[in-house]
Amino acid sequence: MSTIEKREITAELQDSYLDYAMSVIVARALPDVRDGLKPVQRRILWDMWDSGLTYSARFRKSANVIGQVLARYHPHGDVAVYDAMVRMAQDFSLRYPLILGQGNFGSIDGDTAAAYRYTEAKISRLAEELLVDIDKETVDWVPNYDTTRTEPKVLPAKLPNLILNGTVGIAVGMATNIPPHNLSEVVDAILHLLDHPGATIKDVTAFIKGPDFPTGGVIFDTKGIEQAYATGRGPITTRARAEVKERKAKQFDIVITEIPYQVNKSELVKKIAELVQDKKVEGIRDLRDESDREGLRIVVELRNDIPPQKILNQLYRHTDLQKDFHLNMIALVDGLQPQLMSLKDILVAYLEHRKVVVRRRCEFDLKRAKERAHILEGLATALSAIDRVIATIKRSKDKEDAKANLIKLFKLTEVQTVAILEMRLQALAALERQKVEDELKEKRALIKELETILKSPARISQIIKDELRELKEKYGKEGRRTELVVSGLTEMRDEDLIPQEEAVITFSAGGYIKRLPPGTFKVQKRGGKGLIGSEVGEDDILTHFFAARTHDNVLFFTDRGRVFQTKVYDIPPASRTSKGKAIQNFLELPAEEGVSAIVAYSDKRPSSAEASAGRQATSDKERSEETSMSHVTDSTSHFLVMVTKDGLVKKTSLEDFKNIRRNGIIAINLKKGDLLKGAKLSSGKDQVFLTSGQGQAIRFSELNIRAMGRGASGVRALRLRKGDTLAGFDIIQKETAAQSDAKVLTVMSGGYGKQTPLKEYKVQGRGGSGVKAAGVTAKTGHIIASCIITDHVTLLALSAKGQVIKTDLKSVRTAGRVAQGVRIMNLKSGDKVAGVVVV
Repeated sequence: MSTIEKREITAELQDSYLDYAMSVIVARALPDVRDGLKPVQRRILWDMWDSGLTYSARFRKSANVIGQVLARYHPHGDVAVYDAMVRMAQDFSLRYPLILGQGNFGSIDGDTAAAYRYTEAKISRLAEELLVDIDKETVDWVPNYDTTRTEPKVLPAKLPNLILNGTVGIAVGMATNIPPHNLSEVVDAILHLLDHPGATIKDVTAFIKGPDFPTGGVIFDTKGIEQAYATGRGPITTRARAEVKERKAKQFDIVITEIPYQVNKSELVKKIAELVQDKKVEGIRDLRDESDREGLRIVVELRNDIPPQKILNQLYRHTDLQKDFHLNMIALVDGLQPQLMSLKDILVAYLEHRKVVVRRRCEFDLKRAKERAHILEGLATALSAIDRVIATIKRSKDKEDAKANLIKLFKLTEVQTVAILEMRLQALAALERQKVEDELKEKRALIKELETILKSPARISQIIKDELRELKEKYGKEGRRTELVVSGLTEMRDEDLIPQEEAVITFSAGGYIKRLPPGTFKVQKRGGKGLIGSEVGEDDILTHFFAARTHDNVLFFTDRGRVFQTKVYDIPPASRTSKGKAIQNFLELPAEEGVSAIVAYSDKRPSSAEASAGRQATSDKERSEETSMSHVTDSTSHFLVMVTKDGLVKKTSLEDFKNIRRNGIIAINLKKGDLLKGAKLSSGKDQVFLTSGQGQAIRFSELNIRAMGRGASGVRALRLRKGDTLAGFDIIQKETAAQSDAKVLTVMSGGYGKQTPLKEYKVQGRGGSGVKAAGVTAKTGHIIASCIITDHVTLLALSAKGQVIKTDLKSVRTAGRVAQGVRIMNLKSGDKVAGVVVV
């Protein structure tokens, strides 16, 4: 009669779940470190071996194997058994397949194998090495699920299968992911370990340099590999093998012949096609999968005007042509305990297993040799006195009496006596008697040899060495498939994926920013009305407008004296008429702080033309009346010069701005009521040029400003009249100051502008009132920008309401310092010029 035991449901669920978890971990998902096999894989190989389906046998239907495995050892789903069998037969999944398949066993495109009634299989030659000596009591056995048979708990495993073929498994609360390796390298590492048990992981990786994937490819970052091998975890970066080949003159293709491990080829091709369709990768004309029986081949045909290496870098970034293999070496120790293991731990565990197997094999052979020698000794005794043996048998009344008489007469054991009684008459021949004596001598020598081996751990190690060398000679002739790049993979920067292009950046008082190509604007005659440059709200105006290149760094200075950093390519591209994106989308800029100055600079020194094209002027949002200027220069400039609304100037080393946090850092300590007005880069030996809104200008040497820390406030640069504020700011480089054709471009809010020779502004001392820079009237409006120009050819002017005009600077008349200039832009009522840029 059954009884029902009451129990808390939480405790029951906990125990049941733990039992289930351990069952999955031990009996399904994780491999044994000794033979590298999961239970289902071990059962398949054992059943095929036991059924005689060895390498030398004929292929047999997979359905036969699946049926036998299910019936005898693995009472689970047939799909799970067949899937495990298929994977062991796939040469793109295992470095050394354990099963030879005949028929459709799937493909690298992700195609599934044909049904098991259509395919045939047998054990591979290498898999036999995992099963050799299994009949010599080398491993323990357990009953199968219905106790009608026994199955091995682990295979003898002459080879370290776990590290050779790797494994993938997802258990409950843990997973394993071990890559395949090259047999020759693994054998060399084990031989070294046998000779040097105290070897470090660095010593081991001198032989096993990295994974050797069946699909080939290229591995980078050997330091990362060594760390992953030491800890048992870590990413290993792999890339496809791709070459840029010239199809015709100046026409290139990217040809891919190997892909990273576990990458689906058809999905990879599909992903590339999607990138082209979505215009995330531009410049691909055609995409073809030309793979056949000879091997994998994907051809990416490029347009003539596209740099092939740039497209290849984009494919590495956006597709699985570059993929990290995340090493996670978890395996079962002694078939029970899951453990995260280093590479050395796995090899040591394999060696301990092999030592046990060799010892048990020797013990088995010794036992059999002694048993045979014992019988041979009895036969030798009988043959030496054969006449007496025959006479004794003839006198005996039956077999049992003969046995007893022989035992008594010759002091034999029962086993020896039975052998004598079963001996054929042909053994009486002289040659047959000699064979017995020779075999007995051989067995005695074997017994002595085996006993010596069992007493000597060094002899056991030597046997393992000899077997490994033999296996290396037999299976390790093929070299590596996966190439190792010792120098390591240079981190793929965004610059590698984005073309270096000129751009125009606009920023509004409302905090909206966008990136436009300079070609967006057409050249028009001076005095035109221009095109719509940006859609802004009724209460919003454009405050910054500058040129840069896509790889440049951009520093955003706020009116409160803080600075933030991003890249030009991080600024979202947009159409000419779009509003743009709020800057808070990619900068942690507080809502109460406004951007008062922007500096863009390149990590690489540009050409002289690029340096000239980099100078630009922008406006500020100071009540729509004040303006500021930004420029692009190179990172070889050593200082950042900042000016404030009240006419202070400060010089700080650029190194102080190299590492800027996402939430910004302090750039200048502002006095009460003052605001940061502009910022530019300098060499430390340049000149500073400033103009005020009411028309005053000063030019002085940068040497008059000592370098200060980020927390300083600065010193007086221009003494301003009451109600006046700083408007224009530029740096005069040493080369520019020496040029006779250098000019000062002055632009006023009423749409007027002029060019004035730079030589009309003499160099003064810092802190003075300066000289007159323009005839400022109500018609011209106050000065909103001024900058130094040399060989610039095009002027882009932007109004506060979004009108843009692009015109040739040759049409802007050269005039003296006190002149008003000429109209460069016709403005609508209530509109005014907000900023200019020279390109």
